[in-house]
Amino acid sequence: MKQLIDKANTLMEALPYIRRFAGKTFVIKYGGHAMADEKLKESFALDIVLLKSLGINTVIVHGGGPQINETLKRYGIVSEFVRGMRVTDTETMQVVEMVLAGQVNKEVVGYLNQHGGRAVGLSGKDGTLLLAKKLLQEVKNDNGSVEMVDIGYVGDVVKVNTDLISTLEQGKYIPVIAPIGVGLAGESYNINADLVAGRVAAALNAEKLILLTDINGVKDKNGTLLESISVADLHRLIEEEAITGGMIPKVVCCADALKEGVKKAHIIDGRMEHAVLLEIFTDVGIGTEITK
Repeated sequence: MKQLIDKANTLMEALPYIRRFAGKTFVIKYGGHAMADEKLKESFALDIVLLKSLGINTVIVHGGGPQINETLKRYGIVSEFVRGMRVTDTETMQVVEMVLAGQVNKEVVGYLNQHGGRAVGLSGKDGTLLLAKKLLQEVKNDNGSVEMVDIGYVGDVVKVNTDLISTLEQGKYIPVIAPIGVGLAGESYNINADLVAGRVAAALNAEKLILLTDINGVKDKNGTLLESISVADLHRLIEEEAITGGMIPKVVCCADALKEGVKKAHIIDGRMEHAVLLEIFTDVGIGTEITK
């Protein structure tokens, strides 16, 4: 009987959040270990289908770095990186687009539909969803000077076509977006999935931007998980070098999204089953909540 009462209490804890977020839009960046483990794939799909069933609009932006690496290796293509960004020539771009817009996107759509969702797969080229331009990478030379380096077909988002997303949402569909952008001349661009998620969230004036990662959340310099922080805290933690490496672009994209109107951003551990539900529908949450 106690187990049944505990379940009822869990539902009651979730009720205020369900009421608050009904009709709102969440943009969720799906990546990391959550995309590789079969049990976590199922858990994620069930979370998203439940959110949609509760009247919460969900937009998924997915990554796919490991799958790209595996395919490039199979084709004998060696990748170079400049400050963590993959140098993307024409041949590499063809593989990136094939993997992200084909293999990975359709797998995510398949899982969602298999578990009761109505997911539709898109790349940024569909309906000019993600209009892009070339992104030059900033590199510091040994003498301290800064140089802007062309790393190929790596892009930045210029504009998000929200009409396409809104049309799908009105039809009760779940948009699943591969981070491929299109330039003015029709060329394809490989875009960081965190960046795309942030720009999409800002364009939709989303209630929440949620990034699934392979760590617990944002930590201070002592390694303590920070449950709630502000944008000002993020900048301070970067200066203190508590936030380093691959976490920097993630927190920067969250800060930018908040400045552009997103209500809250969350960085959570995608290695935990039902991570999205636990962060949104419990009083404590499991990761880091970032506010303006």
